[in-house]
Parts: sequence; structure tokens; C-alpha cells
Amino acid sequence: MTRHDYAFPFRISTVSGQAAQTDYGTHVDQMIRQVLLTAPGERADLPDFGCGLRQLIFAPDSDAVQATCQITVQRALSRWLSNQIQVQKVTVSSGPDNDQSQIVVLVQYVLIETQTQQTTEITVG
Repeated sequence: MTRHDYAFPFRISTVSGQAAQTDYGTHVDQMIRQVLLTAPGERADLPDFGCGLRQLIFAPDSDAVQATCQITVQRALSRWLSNQIQVQKVTVSSGPDNDQSQIVVLVQYVLIETQTQQTTEITVG
């Protein structure tokens, strides 16, 4: 049996008229994006939830900022999704064509439930 979970953002399916669902791998990808793109304090019910990745956009591009971003991402994913994924590697770089107004985060991880290797790439900027 294939596992399905609620899609994010939450929406009603036009086909079924019920909450839209997605496959497990896509659902975990959506949860990673939610953790990384939410700033701490943004959710009233979970004020510590999130990563604060967008705040690093305004820091000058340097190896130190990229290392800080990498550690911040790893800590947030470990805190909020350690029951779903095992992070293998986080890579942080400037945007396409070395665009320093963007940060590209590539997360390589293993889905714990299925033991399959996945990647999620997020561009912030």
C-alpha cells in the first residue's frame, strides 16, 4: 500500500472535494521547505519552529556565511524532522551565475520510512 499525506500548502482537491493528498516523498519535501522557509517567531503556536534561512540573504556572501547557513539548516532539520529524514549532506552556494543576492541550499537525505535517497533544492532570494 502506498502512503499518502496531506499536501502543503493545504488545499481542497477539485477532483475529490476533500483535502488534497500527495505521496510520502513529496510530502517530506514539502515539510523540508516549510521548515527552512519559516522564520522563528512566525508561527504563534510554535514560536521556535523554523530555520530563519531568509535572514541570511542580507549577509555578505562569504565562506563563513555559507558555513553558518549549512549548520543552521542541519540543526533545524534535525530538530523538526529527525523522525522523518536522516540528513546526509547540506550544500550551500550562491545563486546561478554566482548571483550573490540568492542562496541555494541542496539537502541530501534518506527517508527513514522507505530508506530511499532524496534531494531537495531551495533557492532563497
